Amino acid sequence: MSQLYKNGPHTIMVVDDDEAIRRMLKIGIQMSGFQCFIAEGGNAALKILEQHPVDVVVADIKMPDINGLELGRMIKSRYDSDLIIMTGYVEDFNYEDIVQQGASDFIQKPVRIAEFIARLKRVLAERAGRADRLQALAELKLNLGKLERAMEGIIQVISVAVEIRDPYTAGHQQRVADLATTVAREMGLSEDDIYGLRMASVIHDLGKITVPAGILAKPGRLSTLEYELIKNHVRAGYDILRQMEFPWPLADIVLQHHERMDGSGYPQGLKNGQIMMQARILSVADVFETIASHRPYRPSLGLQRAIDELNQNKGTQFDSQVVDAFLKLVK
Repeated sequence: MSQLYKNGPHTIMVVDDDEAIRRMLKIGIQMSGFQCFIAEGGNAALKILEQHPVDVVVADIKMPDINGLELGRMIKSRYDSDLIIMTGYVEDFNYEDIVQQGASDFIQKPVRIAEFIARLKRVLAERAGRADRLQALAELKLNLGKLERAMEGIIQVISVAVEIRDPYTAGHQQRVADLATTVAREMGLSEDDIYGLRMASVIHDLGKITVPAGILAKPGRLSTLEYELIKNHVRAGYDILRQMEFPWPLADIVLQHHERMDGSGYPQGLKNGQIMMQARILSVADVFETIASHRPYRPSLGLQRAIDELNQNKGTQFDSQVVDAFLKLVK
């Protein structure tokens, strides 16, 4: 079956105050396999449109009640119909002006029926093409939504696996993610960057699955060797994540979230602009939440201590812009 007829015969409406033209065009339209309504003016056409879906309206410009261009604007604002304009006063109008006002085509009177049908079929073919593109776009959005939900599910499973290994930080990654995304939105990051930051934040401690559980839950001070093993969790998380393709730089954000602006962080000793903005935001959220929460080796140090830590190290360890935005939200 032709692509043009895949949804059944199309419906056309001819609007013209000249009965002979209405009758001639109706016969040609019906002989071409289309359904056809006729109307002697704009008001009659609007009444038909209220009751029947019409694919293409063919309207004369000069009519007693509503001129064709005004009728076209009314149709475009209310209905999903294409518009073909006809006129015998070609000296008063030009093709570009007519199309700019929403018409799909412009036909000069007297109308030659063979040319008219060819023009009509072209408009219908373009209409079908638009419908196909819209359907494809809708399906793409649906599939992207499914893909995002699948990735979120994978990320959540990874997060739960980390927290099972380290029960003292259960909920830590999610709280950090909430803080980081709130600050990122306050700073005006794009929604795409914010989404990627949330994904990275939810699993920023992924590498801890490589650290012995006894060290993660140790109630006392860590030895130098144990601390080095803990520090290695960022590199381990990066090595795991870089094996998977994500639309966002999750692996790099995780790798850099313990870097500091003055180069005192790890694992690479990056400074200032070498550190991604998402990682700068994540590092502030991570430090704040860590200080304010209970840990196996100490109780919570409280909200004020976390605020003081950020203020004292603003501009040296932490990005000043990020700290200012963060503390503005905290206050």
